[in-house]
Amino acid sequence: MSFEISPLGDMAVQISFGVTIDEATNSRIRRFTKNLENEKIEGLIEWVPAYTTVTIYYLPDLIDFETLISELERVNQSPSKMGRDRPIVFEIPVCYEGELGPDLAFVAEYHRVTEQEVINLHANREYLIYMIGFMPGFPYLGGLPEKLAVPRLEKPRGNVMPGAVGIGGNQTGIYPADVPSGWRIIGTTPVTLFSPEKEEPFLFSSGHYIKFVPISKEQFLTIKQMGDEYEVNRFEKG
Repeated sequence: MSFEISPLGDMAVQISFGVTIDEATNSRIRRFTKNLENEKIEGLIEWVPAYTTVTIYYLPDLIDFETLISELERVNQSPSKMGRDRPIVFEIPVCYEGELGPDLAFVAEYHRVTEQEVINLHANREYLIYMIGFMPGFPYLGGLPEKLAVPRLEKPRGNVMPGAVGIGGNQTGIYPADVPSGWRIIGTTPVTLFSPEKEEPFLFSSGHYIKFVPISKEQFLTIKQMGDEYEVNRFEKG
């Protein structure tokens, strides 16, 4: 299995675990970063996992390049410290109606299907959370059906609603905040994904799964009014 370390400037290295974006590669990356966290190697600043790579930032004054490479190879060969906890599936309610799904009609027309078919294809399936990135709480999800892949907007929107559920290329994700976006927005969730004031600010993390559940606009407004009192349904993946 691929495990290639390359320098990235004079204070970082990038580890490649191959070129295939799939659950097996994601599992290897999560196992490696969990082991790295437990090792507490002096001189490491942080590490950033992605689809097939992990970028590691370090302080050369505390750990030289050769020692770092040796330590990383040792961590990779160490037994897994992830435990046997099963991943969690988070059921995220999404309203695909009207202004909450402004690009739903485009996606349907692009693929020559009905809007309801787009909803049926997008919802009620389990998407692996490959990573949290781009902004706090934004989940990059794997598993979008090929029939839903669409090009990004030629001109990005100036902002989208917090909770906007979008499709960009062959990816889908949820925007935790009001930010610009070039993705096609097909729905919106009333659930808050990122709350910096909480002890656990992120609703979910990589390695778990999201399942979108269609709701009406009335249900959307009810959940929105509940705020933090709304409990997201979750269960262990079978």
